[in-house]
Amino acid sequence: MKKIKGVIFDLDDTLYNSSEFVNIARREAVKSMIDAGLNINFDKAMEILNRIIKDKGSNYGKHFDDLVKAILGRYEPKIIATGIITYHNVKVALLRPYPYTIKTLLELKNFGLKLGVLTDGLAIKQWEKLIRLGIHPFFDDVITSEEFGLGKPHLEFFKYGLDRLNLNPEETIYVGDRVDKDIQPAKELGMITVRILKGKYKNMKDDVSDYQIKNIYELIDIIKKLGGNK
Repeated sequence: MKKIKGVIFDLDDTLYNSSEFVNIARREAVKSMIDAGLNINFDKAMEILNRIIKDKGSNYGKHFDDLVKAILGRYEPKIIATGIITYHNVKVALLRPYPYTIKTLLELKNFGLKLGVLTDGLAIKQWEKLIRLGIHPFFDDVITSEEFGLGKPHLEFFKYGLDRLNLNPEETIYVGDRVDKDIQPAKELGMITVRILKGKYKNMKDDVSDYQIKNIYELIDIIKKLGGNK
């Protein structure tokens, strides 16, 4: 086995609790929009919003616009702005890396490893998360599906990430939370796969990953076992 030279991470629900903070932020945003004049029951509003998110995708930039139009039948900038501001305020207040994330990244850099992020989403949004989390300086490169044009689980996206970091699959560890979009394609390319059991996909059936961890700091022991430390 070749010595480990790099680690590539998924972002959402791998380095921080994306599912929890997003759900709380959306709920608080809808409450504030109702207070601002969105005339609807909270549960019904959330049902409509969740349907919009499912139809348009989580990276769509106008969820609250569409919510207001679906309920009121017209554009109401005051109500939309209220939702956007509340969402971002809650996000800033809650956005924190998982415990031991920073400690883990620091030790990995001290091992002399290349570190990257390979993530679905808009580049600005994903960079905003990394900067707010305070972990962006640890990474040698951040690769987003927006800039490549394809996302997970396309193998070409993973190959592109490896090329950007100048890494070979067999000397690279990939860390993610989803079996279907993270672990399976990384495994197909010959990367060593580590699945973190966090977030809304933590109970997915998994007979693919090389390692499973509950705490990101367990990655350090895996690296040492595989000979990736100095």
